[in-house]
Amino acid sequence: MKGAGRKEKRAGLLGKVLNLKELVSYQEGTVASRMIVSNKSGSITLFSFDEDEGLSEHTAPFDAVVTILDGECEVWVAGETHMMKESDTIIFPANVPHALSAVTKFKMMLVMIKDAKEEI
Repeated sequence: MKGAGRKEKRAGLLGKVLNLKELVSYQEGTVASRMIVSNKSGSITLFSFDEDEGLSEHTAPFDAVVTILDGECEVWVAGETHMMKESDTIIFPANVPHALSAVTKFKMMLVMIKDAKEEI
């Protein structure tokens, strides 16, 4: 039943004008997330990172589009470092190692579109 409640919450966002920054709150000492779209084609998830939090290096089987909504972070893609701030976007290529770390508190939107042959 827990999943049904989440679907209902997401359905409540449909057809409305959204301020993405306001849909996920900062939480001290951790990373918080809120999935706003999830289906067979892909997902859109909002994240908030407290200062000094991050995601360790990993890969994904499909491209991942990250847009910074608030604050600043540092990202690494295939060994190259990039500083990002509000409104910056980067595409992490499929199967390429990437990671990110908060410079300040920051919020981001992660969009993953599934390849027809892959599963999320």
